[in-house]
Amino acid sequence: MNILFMGPPGAGKGTQAERIVNEYNVPHISTGDMFRAAIANQTELGVTAKRYMDEGGLVPDDVTIGIVRERLSEADCNDGFLLDGFPRTVEQAKALDEIMANLSKRIEHVINIDVELSALKERLTGRRICKDCGATYHVLFNPSKQANICDKCGGELYQRKDDNAETVESRLAVYQEQTKPLLDYYQQMGNLASVNGLDDIDVVFSNIQAILGGTS
Repeated sequence: MNILFMGPPGAGKGTQAERIVNEYNVPHISTGDMFRAAIANQTELGVTAKRYMDEGGLVPDDVTIGIVRERLSEADCNDGFLLDGFPRTVEQAKALDEIMANLSKRIEHVINIDVELSALKERLTGRRICKDCGATYHVLFNPSKQANICDKCGGELYQRKDDNAETVESRLAVYQEQTKPLLDYYQQMGNLASVNGLDDIDVVFSNIQAILGGTS
């Protein structure tokens, strides 16, 4: 089962992705993970991407798409995957379609976690992430049992720099302008389904399970 996650920053994709990975036994592939793996493995595209990143520039689409192609071709994706953070534009979506066709695969489900942008400001500024294992919490909606300490590994929780109030507005504006048109694209493709991200975490996951159907 090949799944694509959509939704604005702070919609709860990370929390639900962890549950999907455990329930359906598929790898969670994020843009950051792909770049880190390509750079660590010193692939040609990874070396190229690192050069752009070290210079503080944006990695060009052709390099990003190449890294996605490399990652989705690996053996652990043979029985499915959860893709998060790519594509970000319609152009990248069309490139992903081509990648999948070349691999004789397709994206079965595009899950959009829908949250009103006004509610995301509170969500984003309250998010906390473990420095050691990357687990995600929220000071109001999903707090750790002990303040600033990860329930899973005991690591220290921190607030991402781009989760402060000053930058949240611009992040949401970028999403609205660049990424939201993808919803129209996948709606036309016929594989888009949305869940209400403001529901309780367990309810959101139950609704996602209803869309995906069963376990693998």
